[in-house]
Amino acid sequence: MTEVNTAPHPGDGPPDGPPRPGGWTRFVTARPRLSLLVALVLTALAVLAGSGVADHLGSGGWEDPAAESTHATKALEREFPGSQPNLLLLVDSGRASVDDPAVAAAARGLTARLAGEKGVTGVGSYWQAAPSAAGALRAKDGHEALIAARITGDENAMGRTLDRLAPRYRGTHGPVTVKVGGAVAVRHEMQTIIKEDLTRAEMIALPITLVLLVMVFGSAIAALLPLGIGIVAIIGTNAVLRGLTTFTDVSVFALNLTTALGLGLAIDYALFIVRRYREELSTGADPLTAVGTTLRTAGRTVLFSALTVAVSLAAMMVFPQYFLRSFAYAGIAVVLLAAAAALILLPAALVLLGHRVNSLDLRRLFRRDSGDAREQGAAWSRTAGLVMRRAPLFALGTTALLVILGLPFLGVKFGTADDRQLPSGAESHVVQQHIRDGFPGSPGGGLEVLAEGRATGAQYTAYKQRVAALPEVVRVDGPLVEGDTAYFTVQPRGEAVDDAAQRLVGDLRSVKAPFATEVTGTAAVLVDSKHAIAERLPWAGAFIAVVTLLLVFLLTGSVLIPLQAVVLNALSLTAMFGAVVWVFQDGHLSGALGFTGSGSIETTLPVLMFCVAFGLSMDYGVFLLSRVKEEYDRTGDHDAAVRHGLRRTGGLITAAAVILAVVMVAIGTSRVTNTKMLGLGIALAVLMDAMVVRSLLVPAIMRLTGRATWWAPAPLRRFHRRFGLSEGEAPAAPAEERETARV
Repeated sequence: MTEVNTAPHPGDGPPDGPPRPGGWTRFVTARPRLSLLVALVLTALAVLAGSGVADHLGSGGWEDPAAESTHATKALEREFPGSQPNLLLLVDSGRASVDDPAVAAAARGLTARLAGEKGVTGVGSYWQAAPSAAGALRAKDGHEALIAARITGDENAMGRTLDRLAPRYRGTHGPVTVKVGGAVAVRHEMQTIIKEDLTRAEMIALPITLVLLVMVFGSAIAALLPLGIGIVAIIGTNAVLRGLTTFTDVSVFALNLTTALGLGLAIDYALFIVRRYREELSTGADPLTAVGTTLRTAGRTVLFSALTVAVSLAAMMVFPQYFLRSFAYAGIAVVLLAAAAALILLPAALVLLGHRVNSLDLRRLFRRDSGDAREQGAAWSRTAGLVMRRAPLFALGTTALLVILGLPFLGVKFGTADDRQLPSGAESHVVQQHIRDGFPGSPGGGLEVLAEGRATGAQYTAYKQRVAALPEVVRVDGPLVEGDTAYFTVQPRGEAVDDAAQRLVGDLRSVKAPFATEVTGTAAVLVDSKHAIAERLPWAGAFIAVVTLLLVFLLTGSVLIPLQAVVLNALSLTAMFGAVVWVFQDGHLSGALGFTGSGSIETTLPVLMFCVAFGLSMDYGVFLLSRVKEEYDRTGDHDAAVRHGLRRTGGLITAAAVILAVVMVAIGTSRVTNTKMLGLGIALAVLMDAMVVRSLLVPAIMRLTGRATWWAPAPLRRFHRRFGLSEGEAPAAPAEERETARV
């Protein structure tokens, strides 16, 4: 989407009159009204295509589909549906005992009714279980017991079945009261709450964002443009996700990223383009010329920035969990759509508006004049000067601060997403908490061993004895045999996914048997998920690093700046990771933020947050570096270029970060803990990046590296001159060559 640089080459004479619009400028401005009309029609079609997308999204996706635990789970679902209950009815007998004849009769009636329901299989209950298994289905106080079943089908089919069944069984039935829980109820309730919270987040974020944009631009007309671009990007991405659901699983959590990045990045890109366009108008350029210059400069930076963000998000495609892959789908789509709208629709709108882009300056209601334009950004220039004069102090101080803020992450404990992601009053969370607190052995939290292959009763007995002898095993039930397939249930000591349970998974997989065995259960899924992430994490990190290094080199032509960008961007995320552990794992501020701490962090969340936050950090880094590079190419003065870059972009980056933080905080008001963690964590990351790293650490480091910042060997300099992308017109000669000539 870039165009050939039309700037004069060294030795060319001055052009006659204003430069003619380049190819891309002519394309997007030739028929501006037609462009906007086509965009309106396409947006309307996207609204229709993406309507109801949330109803087609899943709420799982944390497991590795190729893992041993996943294969075993599917086999057990197929051969022994009663071994994998996903629906639990918590039967409360009040003051009576669950063994009271009237209570037992009512419970047996409910069990029989549930067994006759369409889409339900493997129904069992405390009142029908064998004595060896009944104890795990009865509360310690004797006033609660469980009915367990399995709802069949995919996630959407299970959700529809639950919607049909829950009203029939929830509530009072004679002498008992029933609450609905189980994995399917947790997932369904989580999906419903996320949809509700997303609507509320949009209602919070949009008006606040509009007010902030008016404060940044002054003009109400200019402020509406970024919002329009963001809405187009969000609507388009919803349509893309709806299309993807026909081919693959997509997580409902991806909708949150769509809203956040759709608004945040579209506003970033529109801010950058509109700000540059207004700068060009202020120099006396006519609107068409101003649009052309803006596209050749800020437009290239926006395209480049979108590529860097998309690269970070694309790294999640390396992982097998569809939870992570869903964020890659949504993120790449919304980034590219936001950039496309900013580079196609926004220039068309600016040509039509012309100087009216500055209309309705609401700030004039509160001040007499707009001030001297030459003084705009002066505070940022003074800040850069102060930082560069004390560069070692600021470099060491900010680095130490960021490292200290990240130290809590050294104590991270990884776990799984469960009912504790939900509000404490959510019905399925209440049921699961009752089971954790009041039932022996945490029903549903054990491990299952699938045994495949012909075996004798004696062989099964010998294997069961070896398993029972393991130090972390409390009880072994089974086997239940069906042909050449059998399964055992192993109850570990302590919590379902604690360290002991995870060690037990490895011990079980090491036990020798005369038949093939596979281990599944909550702890096994966690172990396999951690292994899949650890195995692919180096590939994802290498992909992000290599492509980022290449892209930043193409932007700057420097060998050192790409290395600085990768290291400083990673350093800017330490505060986010430290806060995630301190708050969401250790439970600090849980009361104020309204969540229930589980003592662990869901395994995929740090990967997701790194990819998103690193991409956004690169976004801001590109904005700053592009202006520094433009000024350095023009003057060859390194220190002045850094001050100029911060002066021109400091306020812009800060405004963009604050607006994106508002959107992420709105997402962080979600009642689902993972969504809250994602929103608040990334909000902290972007603020730290804009206000600490870009404002303090980057200028300090660039001052310390001096002119060496721009060094590259001669072959790479030639490569950059031929293939590089940079903001601004081509200089008469490369700055580093001018410096050499002076010497």
